Amino acid sequence: MDATAHIGPSIRIKGDVTAQEPLTIAGQVDGTIEVNGHSLTVAPDARVNATITADTIVVGGTVTGSLLASTRILVRETATIDGDLSAPAIGLADGATVRGRLETTKRPAAVLSLAS
Repeated sequence: MDATAHIGPSIRIKGDVTAQEPLTIAGQVDGTIEVNGHSLTVAPDARVNATITADTIVVGGTVTGSLLASTRILVRETATIDGDLSAPAIGLADGATVRGRLETTKRPAAVLSLAS
């Protein structure tokens, strides 16, 4: 599936967001976000107050809450994060603001066996 779902800049969601496809958030989300097996992108003007779980998380906007990725978290120079980050790989760009704990973890065993 090549399409990416979008939550546009004028959209505000309070509650749980789940996706089975890549998702980009350009608006505001308060709650939880779970993207199964795909990437989540938080656009530069987005505001997210949520616990986030995804395969890959790319943050360019403002996030308050925990981020858990099964592959990687990429924090862009425009990002502001107040919360803990956990993933096998975490990349921080110059200029990004992060307040919280960063934890690099091993990939789950199921992912390791598929990669072999």
